[in-house]
Amino acid sequence: MATTTKIQPRALVRASGGPRYAVALAVDALGTGMLRPFLLLYGVTVLRLSASATGIAMTVGAVMGLVCMPAVGRWLDRGARSTVVAASMSVRVLGVALLPAAPAGHVRLFAAAALFLGIGNQAWPAAHAALVATVAHGRERDAALAGGRALRNAGLGAGALLATACLTGGTTALQALAAVTGLAYLVAAALAWSVHVHAHPAATPPRGRDDGPAPRMRALLAANVVYVFCLNIFEVAVPLVLVTRLHASPVWSSAVFVANTVLVVTLQVPVTVLMSRFSRRTVLALAGVVLTASYLGFLAATSLGRGWGAPAVAMVAVVCTIGEIIYAGSATALVTALAPAPVLGRALARFQLSTGFGLAVSPAVITALASHGEAALWGGLAAATLVSASAVATENDRSPATVRLPVPRSGVGGDVEEGEAWLEEGLS
Repeated sequence: MATTTKIQPRALVRASGGPRYAVALAVDALGTGMLRPFLLLYGVTVLRLSASATGIAMTVGAVMGLVCMPAVGRWLDRGARSTVVAASMSVRVLGVALLPAAPAGHVRLFAAAALFLGIGNQAWPAAHAALVATVAHGRERDAALAGGRALRNAGLGAGALLATACLTGGTTALQALAAVTGLAYLVAAALAWSVHVHAHPAATPPRGRDDGPAPRMRALLAANVVYVFCLNIFEVAVPLVLVTRLHASPVWSSAVFVANTVLVVTLQVPVTVLMSRFSRRTVLALAGVVLTASYLGFLAATSLGRGWGAPAVAMVAVVCTIGEIIYAGSATALVTALAPAPVLGRALARFQLSTGFGLAVSPAVITALASHGEAALWGGLAAATLVSASAVATENDRSPATVRLPVPRSGVGGDVEEGEAWLEEGLS
């Protein structure tokens, strides 16, 4: 089994799509970081919509964005790569452009903006993963996916900090943030399109033909719906428990969130490289075990009450972050390893459907469980995650242990070239 034993920054950048693509990811993440935390405030403050109407419009936009995923998967399977990434960024430009066009009290235009933003946000992860899978292979690809996530989290954090600094300007500042975000998306789309990466036709089915369905991966997709709850733990569950149950200062919630972001940025690539000595399925199952342990740790920490409760939650949050890092470094990588090249796009689209669904329902599920107490919240999450980890570990791959697939020699900054390179995939 090939492993990645060390990190070479230049090689990692090349495997991630090249310098221009890395800049595109950073600019896109910066723009998203500036707008995403304050889109709700824009609807309430600038457009004078009710909080409930604004929240519903944002939720509907995110969920409806999932409807585009089958089409995105088919587009990717025709060989498109950087074009789909650029399209996912460009459609968000339309969403941002609708914000200043919406008159006060006009919820429909805000809902349309949320829809376009939702389409772009849902399409981007699958398109990005497909591009990286075309440029990089084996464990180098896993490290490249991890590097992209670390870079994106850094951009999101920097964008959020910039937006926070600008909020003292009130309504005018929010409108300016929207304009700058739209410009950032436009620049990122142009940079992503300029790398001109697409898969060689030999790796994709001919037009008008279907080389069979994408692998079902039923257990993996079902488990992913539960796993992905960990991405909302620091935005929903932890603040809810710290403020309403432990009556701790909101500073604790902010500190935990910042620590989570810093740890993801600094440890995502090293941890993914470290885990490369094990199979991706084993690592993903391990992530579930670590997350389960952290949820039980949160339950124990909240039982300490005021005083020691908040520091204990902060300490357990580090364990939860490690679980999140292991999960993020193995889940998408496992999908790209299991899916044959001709149906990679559809497999990634299905995976994004499970991710998007999990992210959409997790706030409602978390708050519903929390209303029944800490045992229901953390115990329920722990039980569901442990069952999911067991399902991931025991699922049988229908493909042979090692399948030799023809793949193109990747070209970054130009079209993918013809070649006779081979990639060993399957249970790795």
